[in-house]
Amino acid sequence: MIHFNDITLRRGADPLLEGASATIYPGHKVGLIGANGSGKSSLLALLRGELATDRGAAEWPDGWRIAWMAQETPALEQSALDFVLDGDGALRAAEQEVAAAERSGDGHRIASAHARFEAADGYSAPARAEELLHGLGFEPADSRRPVSAFSGGWRVRLSLAQALMTPSDLLLLDEPTNHLDLEAVLWLEQWLRGYAGTLLVISHDRVLLDRVVDEVLHIEQRQLTLYRGGYSDFERQRAERLARQQALYEKQQREIAHMQRFIDRFRAKASKARAAQSRIKALERMERVAPAHADSPFQFDFTGSPAVANPLMTLDRVDLGYATDPVLRGVTLGLAKEDRVGLLGPNGAGKSTLVRALAGDLVPLAGELAQASGLRVGYFAQHQLEQLDLSSSPLEHLQRLAPEASRQRLRDFLGGFAFMGDQATEPVARLSGGEKARLVLALLVWQQPNLLLLDEPTNHLDLEMRHALTRALQGFAGAVVVVSHDRSLLAATVERYWLVADGAVREFDGDLDDYHRWLVERRRAEGASGRGGGDVTQGPASEPVRTAEHRKAERRRQAQQRAALRPLRERAQDLLEQIEACDQALARLEAQLADTELYSGDHEELTGLLQEQGRLQRERDALEVQWVQAEEAVEAAQAAGQ
Repeated sequence: MIHFNDITLRRGADPLLEGASATIYPGHKVGLIGANGSGKSSLLALLRGELATDRGAAEWPDGWRIAWMAQETPALEQSALDFVLDGDGALRAAEQEVAAAERSGDGHRIASAHARFEAADGYSAPARAEELLHGLGFEPADSRRPVSAFSGGWRVRLSLAQALMTPSDLLLLDEPTNHLDLEAVLWLEQWLRGYAGTLLVISHDRVLLDRVVDEVLHIEQRQLTLYRGGYSDFERQRAERLARQQALYEKQQREIAHMQRFIDRFRAKASKARAAQSRIKALERMERVAPAHADSPFQFDFTGSPAVANPLMTLDRVDLGYATDPVLRGVTLGLAKEDRVGLLGPNGAGKSTLVRALAGDLVPLAGELAQASGLRVGYFAQHQLEQLDLSSSPLEHLQRLAPEASRQRLRDFLGGFAFMGDQATEPVARLSGGEKARLVLALLVWQQPNLLLLDEPTNHLDLEMRHALTRALQGFAGAVVVVSHDRSLLAATVERYWLVADGAVREFDGDLDDYHRWLVERRRAEGASGRGGGDVTQGPASEPVRTAEHRKAERRRQAQQRAALRPLRERAQDLLEQIEACDQALARLEAQLADTELYSGDHEELTGLLQEQGRLQRERDALEVQWVQAEEAVEAAQAAGQ
């Protein structure tokens, strides 16, 4: 087992973990989650032997074989296949021994070397490596290409393939899906489900965590907390724990405030001094309960956008591609207001090409593409992160879009994307990939589009930001076209799918499970099979096949449910904001009532403040009852729609 015993781990001056403990048992699959910068990658570095604890100990069995995925792959001249095979050190050592034995001419040594090679599964190794490459989206010819011929994202896939090729007792994966398309994510999920060793994976893909891991290790407030189950189980268990903690915190704060008021009023009076001193000592002895800190730092909405004609866009027999070589031919489709479309299809089939054409970045080679007057497109793509001005701050980027807006309004808006304080004014060059993605989203939201085109918007985003983006998209009133490997985002925000494959675009009659089955059948038709951690051809084939009419009815039902939920959620949010306003007013009154001079001065003023305090408390209590009812109405509507 892996045992973290009272460990403190630092990177720089501040501790990432402090007195943290947890135990991971052999064969368990664990999702490692936590806020950006909380120490997830450092914990993996500790297990790789690259970091040492500042206090405490991390222990695991001697002789455990540990495999991990490197985040950077150098531009090597060796072939992709050889690079992947390098992951199996025992295999490479056996190959060298065979070569040395054959050079020696010693028959006994040759026989022994070949036996060692066979024990290392050397005869099947190239085929296994090819299968890993194919599963991760590489074409057959790619295995002979040098590593240096691949882009950075594809080299990350090669690094992942090498890690999966490595025989291991413990597999460490840091964001393995970041550079994968949906097809490769589905394959990887199946492989990991069949992996026999202990798995520790950092991931922001909640569906993968739900389907692969059986425990979640959460880093929060420099501590490690282990939860049983997948990510959805973690959310429920943590919410219950935080609710209990918050109730204790609020109760304790009321007790502290009451004791503090007594101390402030009577500590100077001789007759009450002893009682005041006893309360001071009680406060000092009290073990403070921490507040829950459960709220996400991200909160934003797509606000209203200008009216636009319908349909938003039409494509009539359009060919799309580069130079004179079409990737897609004869595309004929229309995009209406409030359409919510997810693009599916194998890697390289032309999904991003279609999105670029819809965004106006790619001129059709043939046919006609028409846009409605008043169309305002919000386009998110990975290359836009590279086009940010590295020397300018997030605030300066936003000021260029809105020179007339006040500085405070812009800072408040950026705060919804967690750009607060100095981070709003520091150069973009200092931002991480996830922070740059958040900035591009913020700039897009500010422009109030009525058509959103999102090409892998969740790459580098953490789970909290993905959740905030999902909620914002659910409330967006315009049209949406999404390319994403995040199945949770797709399932929650789109109502139908277009399949981009074999040079064409067509309506896909089904959902993501149906798409998985389509991929499985396509692989079988191509003569491909899966190995490694399990049978990659496995899919949800045991589920009943649904008719096209049933799927359409289901999508309509989901759309109607979202429409019905929107006013209920808005009502609950409005009441919550009113409660917060009451809390702020009560806090100001508490500050006034804490003034000791008030009790020896004008009693009329004191009476007025106490009456206002009582009125606000009654108003808050009434609002809280209404808010609870509004939340129950949301939950009831959600349950009725399931």
